[in-house]
Amino acid sequence: MKTIIANLKMNPTSEKEADEIFNFYQEEIQKFNRVNLIVAPPYIYLKLAKEKGLEVAAQNCFYEKSGAYTGEISSLMLKDLGVGYVILGHSERRSLGENNELIAKKTKAVLENKLMPILCVGETKEELKIRENIIKEQLKSVFSLAASDRIIIAYEPRWAIGTGEFCNPQTASEIHQFIKDFIKDEFGINNILVLYGGSVDGQNIEIFLNQSNIDGALVGGASLNKEEFAKILEIANSK
Repeated sequence: MKTIIANLKMNPTSEKEADEIFNFYQEEIQKFNRVNLIVAPPYIYLKLAKEKGLEVAAQNCFYEKSGAYTGEISSLMLKDLGVGYVILGHSERRSLGENNELIAKKTKAVLENKLMPILCVGETKEELKIRENIIKEQLKSVFSLAASDRIIIAYEPRWAIGTGEFCNPQTASEIHQFIKDFIKDEFGINNILVLYGGSVDGQNIEIFLNQSNIDGALVGGASLNKEEFAKILEIANSK
């Protein structure tokens, strides 16, 4: 079974539009029994998505349970809403200044509150020559603090996010195997899910999912396009 995560980012801009796209997801997923669909809308639409019977992920959270942290949302609050997953370390969050230490603290808090982290790792274009070292450091900072087989990894080359560029599928597969081997060798954890993210759409999803080391996809912009996303789910269900 493949895991597909629909990351809506800061979309849509109205509850009416959110309701429409959640209805679409709900209708589509009933057609397929070999896809694990997780929907990650903005915070304000999480409850609505849950009411539609969807598996939901928050796009971020803070590491404290409560307190004087204006504008933050804790994993404990998300748990109370019935949220099951939290995306952490997304390239767009890293671009805003989040570092490995902060992401590790968030991951630990999410695990402590019995939610599943979706940990994003990946390199910038300038870091391509040292990609494996960058990914090692990103993984080591989290797993040294909070090693768990309940963490889902999303490999997303940061240069491919929102650019239309995407990683060569064979290269992506090799990186996925590198991630799985590193986590097994360093932390004794087997069978961890590793997804690919980075300009995934209906045209390239099949070549990624044909790679044996790729367990699914973290989908961004294409998750808002009904025709594209329906195709992604159909292809994922066939794998």
